[in-house]
Amino acid sequence: MADGRSPTHGSGESLLFLTDEQLRQGIEAMFFAYRGFTADPDRILADMAYGRAHHRAIHFINRAPGTTVNNLLNILGVTKQSLNRVLRTLISDGLVQSRVGHNDKRERHLFLTDAGRALETQLSDAQRARMRAAYRAAGPDAVAGFRRVLEAMMDPEMQASYTRLKESAT
Repeated sequence: MADGRSPTHGSGESLLFLTDEQLRQGIEAMFFAYRGFTADPDRILADMAYGRAHHRAIHFINRAPGTTVNNLLNILGVTKQSLNRVLRTLISDGLVQSRVGHNDKRERHLFLTDAGRALETQLSDAQRARMRAAYRAAGPDAVAGFRRVLEAMMDPEMQASYTRLKESAT
């Protein structure tokens, strides 16, 4: 075929023979898509002097209310010092509440406050609208393929965290 794909492109077999140029285009598409995906939340957060680390913390605390600081550290893959800075701000601004663990008093369990849930909804609504439009334009086969590609790109530890998060939602 003229575009470099073999006639078996539907089988996935031809994907083993992607050219460096096709891979570069995919990498660049991911960079630009990520910029678009984060642009709307970035605008909302800029008014509050927050960044993407705040957004990620809010997102995952919302996904798993009561998660521990250690669990959040593992999910986000940031340093304890970095996360503590973010959490201190979110707690002092009344968006996150930290509670002492019942079984282990050293644990801190994190919950969004009403204001935190409202901000999370505002941030995720913007991203859901962008994802919904993209998914609708691409179609169900592309959506399923895209998810498989993203999952295949994850390191094994991240895949395990992702799987646990998906399972906790069911």
